[in-house]
Amino acid sequence: MSPQLSLQQVSKAYDHRVVLDQVGCAFPPGRISGLIGENGSGKSTLLRLLAGVEQPDDGTVTVVASGGVGFLAQDNPLPLHLDVAAVADHALADLRAIESRLHEVEQLLADGNLEVLDEYGDLQSAFEAREGYDADARLARAMHGLGLSALPGDRRLSELSGGELARLHLAAVLAASPEVLLLDEPTNHLDVAATVWLEDHLRSRSGTTVVVSHDRAFLERVASTLFEVDGDTHRVTRYGNGYDGYLSEKAAERARAEQTRQLWEDEVAAMKLAVGTAADRVAYGRPMSDNNKMAYDRAGGRVNEAERSKTRNAKERLRRLEADPPPVPAKPLRFAASLRTAGATSGVLVNAVEVSVQGRLAPVSLEVPAGGRVLITGANGAGKSTLLDVLAGRLAPDTGFVEHRGRLGYLSQEVVEPRPDERLRTALARHRGAGGLGLFRPDQLQTRVGALSTGQRRRLALARLLTAQYDVMLLDEPTNHLSLVLVEELEAALDAYEGALVVVSHDRRFVSRWRGEILELKENTLVSQ
Repeated sequence: MSPQLSLQQVSKAYDHRVVLDQVGCAFPPGRISGLIGENGSGKSTLLRLLAGVEQPDDGTVTVVASGGVGFLAQDNPLPLHLDVAAVADHALADLRAIESRLHEVEQLLADGNLEVLDEYGDLQSAFEAREGYDADARLARAMHGLGLSALPGDRRLSELSGGELARLHLAAVLAASPEVLLLDEPTNHLDVAATVWLEDHLRSRSGTTVVVSHDRAFLERVASTLFEVDGDTHRVTRYGNGYDGYLSEKAAERARAEQTRQLWEDEVAAMKLAVGTAADRVAYGRPMSDNNKMAYDRAGGRVNEAERSKTRNAKERLRRLEADPPPVPAKPLRFAASLRTAGATSGVLVNAVEVSVQGRLAPVSLEVPAGGRVLITGANGAGKSTLLDVLAGRLAPDTGFVEHRGRLGYLSQEVVEPRPDERLRTALARHRGAGGLGLFRPDQLQTRVGALSTGQRRRLALARLLTAQYDVMLLDEPTNHLSLVLVEELEAALDAYEGALVVVSHDRRFVSRWRGEILELKENTLVSQ
């Protein structure tokens, strides 16, 4: 039987906060579906419901998968007292149990017990469907593909880094070869080589896969269908034709929303005009043509009653229109910083000479002219974020020096808010235009800034940058924590920005579209790509 994966009228809330509301969707069997949406919109919740880790408040979750369900959560469930070698037994426990029961049933059959013949057939089919005979070799391939083959077998999991644990967890889930695979942000902590290996592995699978991801290049390569969880409506919308099809359909949605809003504004204006000018169309005051005052009064009364009826109708229509306005579509992201501040239109704006930080950054030099565009790439731990902290003046170098000219803006990965008790609405209001960027949902505006998630704090910092004027901007992973449409708009805004840019990014699609210099922080130096 083909696997079935669907939700029917499913709702889920936490502490009276609705996350999913009457959601209905079915994931195509035997294919890879991408699950996308803003941070906090409910993607991980939906995945946990499919995995059976949580139950819906209302509705039905249907999961039919005779070959089992594998779930990669963002947290690591591997027991930290195990060593790396023991992970194989933990990861393949279900297969090991099937194999053990197979041997038991084989012995019963050999003893003449034919009552277990049907069970034997079911076990054999399940074991072969999950490629049980290849399980150990599959785990070894996954460890190698994810860059873990050099891990000592006797290394305790408690001694591994967060990235190593995440990759080991992913290898374990993949090695079990379940019929249904549910993956929550699997490309986190993966370098490009490991991500490409994962893409190829998923595309070669015959089972059903649902993957939560913000990685556009990854989604482009693996997902033919995207399901977007809307944080405003708490519903799920399906988009076909892959990532490019999703972008096209979202652009069409925005155009329809803008047209609907414009038609509403035009009709409201027309109704207000109709109400306001009604008094000018009354019949009183026109001259009598035949000195027949009674007929004159009757005719005038009929005309005025008709005008009053039109006025009442216009007022009622206006009341209904204003009671149910269509939402104002969020404006595409634009930088207010296209005009540079005085005195910083030429020359070198940032000059770093042999700056280093003990244990974090080897001595490097970097010069950024006015209007310059520099993209810095490199492996995790190479010192990219440390370099940006030094360039921004947030971190004093142990050696070397940094010189600045003009006004500098900085988006760091670690955002510390100076006014944690301030409401988000107030924080946005102090930066003109920030509230209309579409970076926050209306129901989030009363949240205290100190209660915002990491991603929300970064979006607030991005809103400040988008609405200010800077000669040079330093951006550390600017596409993190944004919806896919917002990322596309941010790229367009950066492309039109006339100031200098220094950007750190692992986003492959972002890197592939970059117009400017690309430097890789590699082997203690910046190497031009």
